[in-house]
Amino acid sequence: MKETTKPVVSPGMSAGSYLSVLLIGSYLGALFVKSEVANWQRIHDMFLFREAHMYLIISVAILVAAISMFIIKRLGIKSIEGKPIIYKPKPFHTGVVIGGMLFGAGWSITGACPGPIYAQIGAGEWMALLTLIGAMLGMFAYAYLKPRLP
Repeated sequence: MKETTKPVVSPGMSAGSYLSVLLIGSYLGALFVKSEVANWQRIHDMFLFREAHMYLIISVAILVAAISMFIIKRLGIKSIEGKPIIYKPKPFHTGVVIGGMLFGAGWSITGACPGPIYAQIGAGEWMALLTLIGAMLGMFAYAYLKPRLP
């Protein structure tokens, strides 16, 4: 008698889900590079109020996100894990202001917020590896200091 074993299913994402995330992330990275969202000069010019390119892109992104959230809420779309997607606004406090100022300073110096770092590395801008290391150090510092922050 042949014994059959069922494959072990680990909790979390499936291989297909990881592949979907990789493909969507690659598309988003290519979009960042082609639209120059990951271009240091564009970011620099945005912070100096020299051109509206980045402001227009950010405005379109906010509009698309708002419409997407409306559709998700209206249709009751669920996450990959099958859980309902619920928007929970973060409470406002002084840490939001301090964190926002640090985020903006890092963005203006490096020319990248977390998403474009990977696009810059993928486009061959190897100095973005230093930005990635800095972002990782900031993430670990935040996790360590979080209980002591306002």
